[in-house]
Amino acid sequence: MTEHRTKSRTRSPVLRRRLGLGGGTALYAGAVLGPGVLALPALAAAAAGPASVLAWACLLAASVPVAAAFAALGARFPDAGGVATYVHRAFGPRAAAAVGWWFFGAVPLGVVAAAWIGGQYAAAALGGPSRTGAAAVGALVLAAAFTANCAGLRLSGRVQLLLVGLLTALLLFAVLAALPHARAANFTPFMPGGWSSVGSAAGVLFFAFAGWEAASHLSGEFAAPRRDLPRVTALTLAVVTVLYLGLAMATIGALGRGAATTAVPLTRLLEAGVGTAARPAAATAALLLTFGAVNSYLAGASRLGAALARDGAAPRWMARGAAPGEVPRRSLSVLAGACAAVAALPALGATDLDRLMRATSVCLAAVTLAGLLAALVLLPRRTVLWWSVTAAAALTAAVLAFCGALLLLPLALGVAACGFLAVRRAT
Repeated sequence: MTEHRTKSRTRSPVLRRRLGLGGGTALYAGAVLGPGVLALPALAAAAAGPASVLAWACLLAASVPVAAAFAALGARFPDAGGVATYVHRAFGPRAAAAVGWWFFGAVPLGVVAAAWIGGQYAAAALGGPSRTGAAAVGALVLAAAFTANCAGLRLSGRVQLLLVGLLTALLLFAVLAALPHARAANFTPFMPGGWSSVGSAAGVLFFAFAGWEAASHLSGEFAAPRRDLPRVTALTLAVVTVLYLGLAMATIGALGRGAATTAVPLTRLLEAGVGTAARPAAATAALLLTFGAVNSYLAGASRLGAALARDGAAPRWMARGAAPGEVPRRSLSVLAGACAAVAALPALGATDLDRLMRATSVCLAAVTLAGLLAALVLLPRRTVLWWSVTAAAALTAAVLAFCGALLLLPLALGVAACGFLAVRRAT
């Protein structure tokens, strides 16, 4: 440990923080994009029909104050702990430990779900759904993301910068290709399941809007957080709004009732515009999107795990690599083991993709709510941002209310975190 501290002190500040506008936007966009554009348009359509576009719009509107709040907090308190750091400042160590465990526990669920989706698209491009093929491709995606993160953030940022630009162009092409095939009749009846179905759709869609928490753990890696974080946040919001609303409208308008039954909505959108030759392109896009999301989540979560250990909320041996610019390989090894355990569940038929995504969503929604409550304490009060964060917190609490029994998962993780702290203090 002494050797580690000596090396940390002698590092150049330039090397410790090296993210700029381009790399930061790429990592933020990679955290928010990904699984949402691959599977959730179909799942939301199954839950609420055409009215699912309301759920998309509401969550996009809520993303503005959420993103602004986390950008403001990140600029003031840049640290690998992300939301856990903000909650610690606002509510103390027990609450921070619970939030950290919520996020760290959600990541294996989320990245396995993302990799599984990418595998499904690849399997569909090869001629049809295949559980074995999807599992094999998903394992390769996970291995590639872990390898990139073990190589260091500089490699991850450069890869993300290239991927996000290519993917944004491809997704825009999918929307533009499908929109001419949209029909107004596909939006009627607009709300077949009533308003409760919109809430149900929002519950599953939260998976697509939880990337702000993952990205917040990277705030300590920026060369100039106060200057770059607001600009990175604004650019990411613009990209996400265009892509999500475009995909939501195109999915319902072009696919109609078929939107609720397909497992590969992006493939169907591309096929509507350019035919079956689009299948390889859709599979490639799915794999790139999956890799981008998995890579960003692992980058943020590994730093969170090291920061939790540094602060005494996780085993001390995980703390190595917590400083900005370092690689938290021990934390990454814990995530790798957890991902392997989670991946075994769908492979054995013990759970399905929808359940994995909903379990991830409830944990990340809890993290979001805790971060927003911390923002209400730490940011200047009675400002436009403060009132906006209040509204976003209320909406997030409403989304959590639709999660039902899955709320037991963040409850169990919170109890485990507090139990760990109690045992540590007793010993």
